[in-house]
Amino acid sequence: MAERKRNREEPDAARGTASLFERTLPQPLAARMRPRSLDEVVGQQHLLAPGKPLRESIEKGAVGSMVFWGPPGTGKTTIARVIAHYTDREFVLFSAVTEGVPRVREIVAEAESRRRLGRGTILFADEIHRFNKAQQDAFLPHVEAGTITLIGATTENPSFEINGALLSRVRVFVLQPLTPDDIRALALRAIGDEERGLGSWTLTVDPDALDLLSTEADGDARRALTVLEAAAEHVGKDGAITVPVMRDSLQLRFAKYDKGGEETYNMLSAFHKSLRGSDPQGALYWMARMIEGGGDPMIMFRRAIAMAAEDIGLADPEALKLAVAARDAYHMLGPPEGYLPLTQMIVYLATAPKSNSAKVALSAAIEAAREHPAEGVPLHIRNAPTRMMKELGYGAGYQYAHDSPEAYIPQEYLPAPLQGTRFYEPGPYGFEKEIAKRLAWWEELRRRSSDASEGERGSKE
Repeated sequence: MAERKRNREEPDAARGTASLFERTLPQPLAARMRPRSLDEVVGQQHLLAPGKPLRESIEKGAVGSMVFWGPPGTGKTTIARVIAHYTDREFVLFSAVTEGVPRVREIVAEAESRRRLGRGTILFADEIHRFNKAQQDAFLPHVEAGTITLIGATTENPSFEINGALLSRVRVFVLQPLTPDDIRALALRAIGDEERGLGSWTLTVDPDALDLLSTEADGDARRALTVLEAAAEHVGKDGAITVPVMRDSLQLRFAKYDKGGEETYNMLSAFHKSLRGSDPQGALYWMARMIEGGGDPMIMFRRAIAMAAEDIGLADPEALKLAVAARDAYHMLGPPEGYLPLTQMIVYLATAPKSNSAKVALSAAIEAAREHPAEGVPLHIRNAPTRMMKELGYGAGYQYAHDSPEAYIPQEYLPAPLQGTRFYEPGPYGFEKEIAKRLAWWEELRRRSSDASEGERGSKE
């Protein structure tokens, strides 16, 4: 009997020991330094400075459902907690990564009970984009009914990741990466705070080490405080954090690139616009960022091939050929040697003369085809493979261009309503200057032919 009693008591003792350990285990510095008021929030002044609408609504305790969109470590969770504090509502953390719709139902049931007692609930849905759009519907009726105030946090573009019905019922606030000055202020606060920070450690921190941290934290407050804590633990109390210590604590700094996410398309856009804007330095930087972040070079080749046709075109017809050849060379070589033809292509395209005349011509021709969708092909340029078609006039009057010494005979190729229309106009740079000369010469031959025809008609009259 005594044995059974001991067996029943031992788990309780073990649980007690574990609970004591959990209570005494210190939180990470980033958690301890989490702001508790609006004035402690670093950065996001475009949203939280005095007089800004979001700050005023928080201070008045009147906030509706919203989504915070921004990169990691910019304060999405922190601001949500501050809102709950100012509005005296229960803060319920929900992870769309590890929890599902059944948990949403539990939270809503608890919120309904709390509401009957006169207290509201803020449901903070972290990584809300991890819920698919059908799952997001689980929030919809409860947001509409006011049972919960939903605050979603996402690193992805809400336009693509949040369903339209829910998006129309929330306000979207964009959070920006913290500036180096913001990170520096945050680090200094942590170093000097004796209650929650590292103030009791009496650390000496080299200003250059702080500068390094401020720059290489990449606007991420959580990363900055985590690195600072690692540096402090390395040197210990009364220690000195130098540049080498801070660099060791930072470890490897990865290029920011969310493969397949919105930032992929932002960087591709920057890459394309750098090529179009004749800036090889910018194009090379964005190429390197995507490679270092694990991006597939083929997406850059596809964009570059399209750019060669769209933005260089006939100003340098070699550009398109070189882009396709560089892609094939990459296929043959693979990385890292394959990055050389990629780089060669980028420099060539960025420094090539630019013209979008082919794109303009395409748009103009398509517009004309839509406005004149049923115009018949002029008889003289129709094919006439049968006797009947020849008797109907197909091909009658067609003049073979090579019968002329100039390999050009003026005749109409457009249907009557469109005769004289110019879809293509050559640009003033590169090879298109030669094209412009040819077109001008052919226009002169056309004029001469017209004058000769009028002279013949005049003499007959």
